[in-house]
Amino acid sequence: MIIGAQLYTVRKQCDTLEHLDESLKRCADMGYKAVQLSGICEYEAGWMKEKLEKYGLIAPITHISFKRITEDTDNVIAEHKIFGADYVGLGSVPDFKKSGCDPVVLDDAFEKLAPAIEKIHAAGLKFMYHNHNMEFSRTSDGEVVIDKIARKFSPAMMGITLDTYWVTAGGGDPAWWLRHLAGRLDCVHFKDMVYSGEDQAVRMAPIGRGNMNYPEILKACADAGVRYAFVEQDNCYGENTFDCLKESLDNLRALGARD
Repeated sequence: MIIGAQLYTVRKQCDTLEHLDESLKRCADMGYKAVQLSGICEYEAGWMKEKLEKYGLIAPITHISFKRITEDTDNVIAEHKIFGADYVGLGSVPDFKKSGCDPVVLDDAFEKLAPAIEKIHAAGLKFMYHNHNMEFSRTSDGEVVIDKIARKFSPAMMGITLDTYWVTAGGGDPAWWLRHLAGRLDCVHFKDMVYSGEDQAVRMAPIGRGNMNYPEILKACADAGVRYAFVEQDNCYGENTFDCLKESLDNLRALGARD
């Protein structure tokens, strides 16, 4: 399993091409072999290919807007092929959370996504859906929403970028869900969860500084056949974002995670 850096963590340092270039280099220098392209400035696919090769990185997965995936599918596919990404990622379904997790909103979104998902599959790539906590709500018949999503397409056509933090925030056991969704989990997201006395609330934390059971999560990733795990920390609460990425990588290595 290759450990990568989710660039959304350092998005404020990826707001221009110059800064993005510097951030890619910094991720490579700290020991990451892969990055996920998410939350960053606009870039040309050829430019990204050149920079990835320069720094010895790969970018297997992106996060692309719902609008681009559904309305600009052919160009999205072509761009991914240029810089070698196998996975077209979607961060969330627009308005699903705002709707109060209405399953009709979800169904409508996937009806719009279906032609794009079929095109992506036909091109030899895979569509990946990223969860938050709301996908662990339940429908009126008691089904967990993430299971409802998984049933919409075969594992060959759609994977789940399982975010272990958001599974926990949704009341789930990440290790159980990793094994339950095995076959769909080529890519996952890692971050830790801790209770902060400072603001008396749950916070995101670098791996190893929180309370999630990462030794068991790593075992479950191996059982599920995960190919890439991307470290992500949406909020570093004023700490240096690159330091947080490095701390997570070092602690994962100490737990035995190897590329």
